[in-house]
Amino acid sequence: MREADTGTGTGQAPRAVVIGGGIAGLAAAHRLLGTGAHVTVLEASGRLGGKLRAGEIAGVRVDLGAESMLARRPEAVALAREVGLADRLQPPSTATASLWTRGALRPMPKGHVMGVPGTAAALSGVLSDEGLARIERDRDLPATEFGDDVAVGAYVAERLGREVVDRLVEPLLGGVYAGDAYRISMRSAVPQLFEAARAHRSLTEAVRAIQERAAQSRQTGPVFMGIEGGIGTLPLAVADSIRARGGEILLDSPAHELRRTPDGWQVRADDRIIEADAVVLAVPAQKAAWLLDTESPAAAAELRAVEYASMALITLAFRRGEANLPEGSGFLVPPVDGHTIKASTFASHKWGWIAAEDPDLVVVRTSVGRHRDEKDLARDDDGLVAVSRHDLREATGLTAEPVATRVTRWHEGLPQYPVGHHARVARIRGHVAKVPGLAVCGAAYDGVGIPACIASAYAAVDQLGGDLTGLDELTAHPVQSLHGGAGE
Repeated sequence: MREADTGTGTGQAPRAVVIGGGIAGLAAAHRLLGTGAHVTVLEASGRLGGKLRAGEIAGVRVDLGAESMLARRPEAVALAREVGLADRLQPPSTATASLWTRGALRPMPKGHVMGVPGTAAALSGVLSDEGLARIERDRDLPATEFGDDVAVGAYVAERLGREVVDRLVEPLLGGVYAGDAYRISMRSAVPQLFEAARAHRSLTEAVRAIQERAAQSRQTGPVFMGIEGGIGTLPLAVADSIRARGGEILLDSPAHELRRTPDGWQVRADDRIIEADAVVLAVPAQKAAWLLDTESPAAAAELRAVEYASMALITLAFRRGEANLPEGSGFLVPPVDGHTIKASTFASHKWGWIAAEDPDLVVVRTSVGRHRDEKDLARDDDGLVAVSRHDLREATGLTAEPVATRVTRWHEGLPQYPVGHHARVARIRGHVAKVPGLAVCGAAYDGVGIPACIASAYAAVDQLGGDLTGLDELTAHPVQSLHGGAGE
């Protein structure tokens, strides 16, 4: 089947193709419809949502991917409201997490920025006496000479000692990126800390300055937000909105070729050729590189350098009467302690809607796998369940037999942000900008969180500018177009 109408010079609506049906691609399509374009979304798999995936265990709805979204950024919550999910938004029932370290579950220290403390207070038990004393020496060290970027772990270890990195920073960053803190870019992964550290003589002073600004801003409301039924329902609701507004979504339709023509673009998806005025690539870096080999080989080369980490989520359901879990939302695990799991979420504690669906069940999640440390992922599903149960027993004393288990594997699921990532992204976007009617978005660029992915989608559409009729009016009012709509 051949779609020949581009809208160029015909008086018809301009056409846009979004390649990728994850939350970034769907957000881009949703925004493109506001420009008056005809939009087609191509998704290679048989489902939408990417790393956002709703599922069930023992009859209870759960997330099998990301389970919460940052609420202090507006994009994700605003989009959820716009697509009709306002009455299903729910904050965590509890946000009290622990660290499983030095043989015990210990309260997660407060007053830190991604694990970096502003003081040694309240860290006893997590750090040794030597580690506590090392933090106090930060104020006596000479100011660090900053370059264009620095690894989070390397910089924090230099200022506060390796214990802070190994027992505080690593478990937090590992939970977000499944990566190695000693390689992760501070500028890209923790930009607020990067800017503050450049402006202050000591790191602890920089952390305290961030905390003081946060207190002065008087931000209220929850830091994170969930959705009744799971975060995985967000992309499905966005897709429903796209279809209701006339957009087209094609599943099991991988894009095989992307080619510039005198009138715009041709996208080949199996035996179908779709002609378009603009294309948004919302796929992982390696897929984007493959599609751009001909039209932007320089961008393709940069995209191929982006590495990914694989991981697995193990979801277990227990009878409530047999599962005496500690209070709180779960715990993080420093890799230095040598355990297999890197985190556990007590989902029935954390999300009231999960507990309400079956009060007789307790749902627990664990995660396994880090960048360049993925040997445990070679285990079969039963093996991953077994190591998860072993670590849960060691950490919490949980000995009950689960009534159901699910293992969800995310192969190359999380892009890594090494030192210099921001510069690579700038080069990619520079090369892409030279090609008319082309934009990229997704987790590989400006953040792996849901709001960051949505923001990158909006920026990609805005970048197309005059390539689509009606876009100039939309981008002239960015605050309204980003945050307006139903529910606001």
